[in-house]
Amino acid sequence: MRISRFVLAGLLVVLAAGYVLAAPGQWLGGPCAEHGLLSLACFEVQRGALADWVAMHPLAAAAGYFVIYVVLTAVSIPGAAVMTLVGGALFGLAGGVVLVSFASAIGATLAFLSARFILRDWVEARFGQRLAAVNRGIQREGASYLFALRLVPVFPFFVINLVMGITAIRTTTFYIASQLGMLPGTLVYVNAGTQLGQVHSIGGIVSPGLIASFVLLGVFPLIARRALALYRRRRALAGYTRPKRFDRNLIVIGGGSGGLVCALIAATVKARVTLVEAGEMGGDCLNTGCIPSKALLASARAAQVMRRADRYGLTPMVPQVDFKAVMARVKKVVATIAPHDSRARFESLGVDVRQGHARLLDPWTVAFEDGSRLTARAIVLATGAEPIVPEIPGLAAADPLTSNTLWSLTQLPARLAVIGGGPIGCEMGQAFTRLGADVVLIEQDDQILPREDADVAAALSDTLRAEGLRLATDSRVTQVSPAADGGWALSCRSGAGAVSTLVVDRILVAVGRRARTTDMGLEALGIAHDGVIAVDTCLATHVPTVYACGDAIGGYQLTHAGSHEAWHATVNALFGMFKSFAVRYDSLPWAVYTEPNVAHVGHNERSATAAGLAYEVTHYSLAAHDRAVAESATTGFVKILTVPGKDRVLGAAIVGEHAAEWIGEYVVAMRHGLGLNKLLSTIHSYPTFAEANRFAAGEWKKRHAPAWVFPWLARFHAWRRR
Repeated sequence: MRISRFVLAGLLVVLAAGYVLAAPGQWLGGPCAEHGLLSLACFEVQRGALADWVAMHPLAAAAGYFVIYVVLTAVSIPGAAVMTLVGGALFGLAGGVVLVSFASAIGATLAFLSARFILRDWVEARFGQRLAAVNRGIQREGASYLFALRLVPVFPFFVINLVMGITAIRTTTFYIASQLGMLPGTLVYVNAGTQLGQVHSIGGIVSPGLIASFVLLGVFPLIARRALALYRRRRALAGYTRPKRFDRNLIVIGGGSGGLVCALIAATVKARVTLVEAGEMGGDCLNTGCIPSKALLASARAAQVMRRADRYGLTPMVPQVDFKAVMARVKKVVATIAPHDSRARFESLGVDVRQGHARLLDPWTVAFEDGSRLTARAIVLATGAEPIVPEIPGLAAADPLTSNTLWSLTQLPARLAVIGGGPIGCEMGQAFTRLGADVVLIEQDDQILPREDADVAAALSDTLRAEGLRLATDSRVTQVSPAADGGWALSCRSGAGAVSTLVVDRILVAVGRRARTTDMGLEALGIAHDGVIAVDTCLATHVPTVYACGDAIGGYQLTHAGSHEAWHATVNALFGMFKSFAVRYDSLPWAVYTEPNVAHVGHNERSATAAGLAYEVTHYSLAAHDRAVAESATTGFVKILTVPGKDRVLGAAIVGEHAAEWIGEYVVAMRHGLGLNKLLSTIHSYPTFAEANRFAAGEWKKRHAPAWVFPWLARFHAWRRR
């Protein structure tokens, strides 16, 4: 394939260079020798003879003209403007337009395909991340953008052909947009060619006024798209009475991580903003999610260090767990962080904070529990999500715990069943095991962490089992009933149909979360359907004045994802009339805070295969990594997916101590198009866990080193020793 690319590139260079060096105008002498073969002066000299030949052989002349035009355009030899004029002079308006229109579009498409074949892989390898952003725009608006460029003759058409070739625009789209976009210019040039006796230069055709007309034509698709968007907006808002003035620029419903970021950004840019929270400020992350769970994990980790102190040359001991004290510490951690998200802090920043339930009355109006109302130009829904409790017979009677209610425990359950082997289930399963509970984790998939690759899940599974946590994968709870000893009996069925019974004291449900959408007026406005708030890439809902972000939209239910989305929702809500920003997730990381951590960004083998992406895997084990050995934390590895033969990172997964802290290097690499060669050349402190990223890049480099060079190097050094 590489050789064929060189052959095609060489052929095109030879054709172009041959034309320049041969200087065919010299053969005819006179004006042709002075101005070149593809000039109006040369054509005027030969016009009579050419017209006679066309009259005698019309079909052959048309075919020859067509082929020459296609070749000139395909090879990107300047002269298309003169050829178009000649077409009008020789074949008339109708014939010239037909010949030129199809010849120019076909030639442009051949140039486009040549550029794609020769350059695209090289450009993707060097500028993959930047090109990906361009391609996303091309997918959305490529046809209209190309059409606009074709309408404006100021832009060299051969440059457009080459540049479009390295994008992801479809060939048929390129051809059709080119054919239609060049048609107005073709008509003008061919018509001028029919009056060629009155035209003495290209400047006589492309006057400033005409160029201005073409520019207006080029801008027309952009104006039309804006007009269409305005029409859709008005249609969506039809039937509602728009307020004459607004009380606020923005109302944010929900005071969790997403809503707080929305309010902070709005206040920072001096918008008048109201933030509404029905529960506790800080939302799930502060009160029932990220913060309390990590505090509990830290206590559990300390208990585990005591058990395995012999790893560090110390005497191991069984920890005496005071569960009340552990939970009191968790509450203290939450209370320490709470002022960061407090009403007082946000009011000091200029945010109008209201406690209570809010309900949308129309696209601009929000009603509060006290009967008051506020209007705003835009509204952002950051209402969060709540745990799903599956409808299992008998489960409700067992008063199951969820990630919301878990923190009310004051006594450690002796026997605990965790239903769900995702991140929350794994984290809490390990934490309660380390604190002394007998834990069984039940997952209906054939592995824990179903979104991860099998080797990643297996590495964590081995650690959990070694610590005493029982894993029941490929198993589904079918019924819960009271047990004879006062506990609860869980009937489980495996995928193969085998039935087993587990007896526990408490049940923790961690099977997922659903968006909060009820009793807020969303269904009446058509914003929520079946418990889902649907948004477009700019996070606008079906109602164009209402945006949504965070767990409420049901995508990546992560605090940092909510913050990322909150920026887009707020900026688009406040400034979308000028420019809107589409949210991107291709470099969004996530982590499971078990020990070892599981951290991930981009594609893994599962998602890459599902997306039809070719990839190669580089693997580096922590078994001999110096810092991991020093910490007695050698369980884990770094796994990188790259484009085959290239160093561009498609995704990375790390299983290891504090992996969530050092996955960020791959996030930066993917976000800014840095390949593994850049990572390898970056100096890392020694000894650190993050140095494993450089060693993993080194493994990739070894595999792609030019092996043929080494025998020659050996000969060179042998010669130097003589």
